[in-house]
Amino acid sequence: MPESTDHGSTDYDSTDYDSTDYDVVIIGSGAGGGTLAHRLAPSGKRILILERGDWLPREVQNWDATAVFVDNRYVSADTWYDADGKSFQPQIHYNVGGATKLYGAALYRLREKDFGELIHFDGISPAWPVSYADFEPYYAQAEQLYQVHGQRGEDPTEPPSSGPYLFPAVSHEARIQQLYDDLRASGLHPFHAPAGIMLNEADMAYSRCIRCATCDGFPCLVHAKSDAEVVAVRPALTHPNVTLIRGAEVIRLDTDLTGRSVTDVVAMIGGERHRFHGSIVVVSAGAANSAKLLLRSASDRHPNGLANGSDQVGRNYVFHNSRAFLAVSTERNDTRFQKTLGVNDFYFGDDEFDYPMGNIQMVGKSSAPMYRGEKPLETALAPSFALSDVAVHAVDFWLSTEDLPRPENRVTLAADGNITLSYTPNNTKPLDELYHRIKRRLSHLGLNPHHLIPRSAYMKNDIPIAGVAHQAGTCRFGSDPADSVLDTDCKAHELDNLYVVDTSFFPSIGAVNPALTAAANALRVGDHLLDRLG
Repeated sequence: MPESTDHGSTDYDSTDYDSTDYDVVIIGSGAGGGTLAHRLAPSGKRILILERGDWLPREVQNWDATAVFVDNRYVSADTWYDADGKSFQPQIHYNVGGATKLYGAALYRLREKDFGELIHFDGISPAWPVSYADFEPYYAQAEQLYQVHGQRGEDPTEPPSSGPYLFPAVSHEARIQQLYDDLRASGLHPFHAPAGIMLNEADMAYSRCIRCATCDGFPCLVHAKSDAEVVAVRPALTHPNVTLIRGAEVIRLDTDLTGRSVTDVVAMIGGERHRFHGSIVVVSAGAANSAKLLLRSASDRHPNGLANGSDQVGRNYVFHNSRAFLAVSTERNDTRFQKTLGVNDFYFGDDEFDYPMGNIQMVGKSSAPMYRGEKPLETALAPSFALSDVAVHAVDFWLSTEDLPRPENRVTLAADGNITLSYTPNNTKPLDELYHRIKRRLSHLGLNPHHLIPRSAYMKNDIPIAGVAHQAGTCRFGSDPADSVLDTDCKAHELDNLYVVDTSFFPSIGAVNPALTAAANALRVGDHLLDRLG
């Protein structure tokens, strides 16, 4: 297939900067911002989406493991710093659709108990200021929008739902079906993982998902992954009242003299500074960058940063305790689309460990180039045939447990204006407990959890702070302005027209992928904004 930069039949976005006044300005186009734009688009209100990145090009490298994992073709060149001032390159991506362009499309609901206070091994996971029942209708809508395929009733921790999945579960391929059967025989309750992919149902015009091995961590060349660009932004742009400006890095938000309303959204576009005005301004730049923007917007009225009178902006950063590993079998694993199975039997603990542990799911199928990109020193002398032999016999697992919000785990600004991310791991024992449980089970099934070459396709194993895929918590919502940044509608307590709709609003992160919750919340906030806009 020749290299292509085609982005679809129509390039919808506008570069007419003469129009600077909008009803809503949305900063970011991922699971939060993109989904919100989709909800607001039919209203006829003037909507502007400012996206720092560009369309992610559709090209042969989308499915090339060397390009993605060795050359880091789609990773931003940002420089961030840790608490000691040491620089690192975050595994972050700036494109229309945000982080969803390279996510694994595992679209889980938080469990009902995740919305309440939970006692963990290392402390308390705080209650949300709204209930699961408040979110449930929006989870259902988000599942429909993102075409989530799944099966109710298999997962023992599944929260209540108002109806079945509208799209049937993605079937297991032979090796994963065997694992599913073996796990059930061992007394566990494996389930079909909720997957946001497009299998060309009769009413859809998208390309058919071919269930390839390049979904998790890769862009989708055929636009068959349910990412925010494909299912939310592009449909929103068919409405003439919606404008997208790409390559627009928002550098600050200015307020009126009272400090109560954002008046100007200041963005750098093509090396020039532009100002945009919105009756409502919505930040959805990702938990770290949203905090950065608010902190950079300090003024006389907001000396510690915008919306930061409580000193909570940037604090309580969470991103999951995660581990990926290979289980190597004597049997071949020729699975292409591996991310169809999950296990939550240990999510809230068991008889031996009376604290929540978390989620077990599959990760995208490994390949030799991934190993070289992830562990270049360890694999430098390994022949390609040896690495390929490991890959063809491996089954790949991803474990997620909850890290707890800590005020000292936070985003601040370095002297050069870039992000400093201070993070000390916590609540790590549940991850070890979860790993030991699945390791014992797999050993009995003839699978050897093999750590010679650990899977670290996203970052490293265990995942360090450079792995920002599940970042959340830096602008938490709550009822009390003293310990939160946003109210329950995700409006800043201290400003009349500023909202945040990415995962920054999470008070806690649970132990499942956060994308569906971000999308559901964007729909929830979208309904609030539609009421407000009349």
